[in-house]
Amino acid sequence: MPTALIRRPGARLAEGLVTHIERQPVDVELAIRQWQLYVDALHSTGWTTVEVPPIEECPDSVFIEDTMVVYGDLAVIARAGADERRPEAAAAAETVQAQGYRITRIADPGTLDGGDVLKIGSTIYIGEGGRTNAEGIRQLREAFAPLGADVRSVPVRKVLHLKSAVTALPDGTVIGYEPLVDAPEAFERFRAVPEESGAHVVLLGEDRLLMAASAPKSAALFAELGYAPVVVDISEFEKLEGCVTCLSVRLRG
Repeated sequence: MPTALIRRPGARLAEGLVTHIERQPVDVELAIRQWQLYVDALHSTGWTTVEVPPIEECPDSVFIEDTMVVYGDLAVIARAGADERRPEAAAAAETVQAQGYRITRIADPGTLDGGDVLKIGSTIYIGEGGRTNAEGIRQLREAFAPLGADVRSVPVRKVLHLKSAVTALPDGTVIGYEPLVDAPEAFERFRAVPEESGAHVVLLGEDRLLMAASAPKSAALFAELGYAPVVVDISEFEKLEGCVTCLSVRLRG
């Protein structure tokens, strides 16, 4: 059964970091309800979830994807590009190890956020320039090389993380909102989508795509291509540069 790690939002969520957009008020109670509906969507499509213990002192901790990168049986525990987010990794590491994964860690002076990593089969694209640096990429490449991964660095300047700009469809086509993609030519196949949040999908299996309610035109495009959008409202997380990918770590499936 496919499994995802999740972490519920804390009371200080509204204090989360914002780098590329204007800060807006965040309704924490609404965010908690939206998070539960996100989790429910995973469950309704056959996924099981494992909850990482909350860490109230870290407002961004709900964005659990940034704590690690999983490939094969190995979880590389990230070293966050933002100092204040580094305490988030400890409990996440313990939780993924309890799921049977080997772990290794990005070490100083490397920095790496999981949201900068896009996996397409054995090809792993990593965004360099924001929260992830060249040394972090070198360490990740070294960790995954024995598993046969092809790690490729791509520039990220216009958005917080690589997966703020692009994700990929089940056939491997990279999708992105072109004004926010630094180097669309870096990908073997690229397709533009009509909305910023339409660039963010989570592959749930059986051609189902978990995506945000704020991208109806993109959902219609994916339906025309034969995919089945599973739509969730994550408006409060979008105010903090969050998207559907960063609210979970997909371990299997």
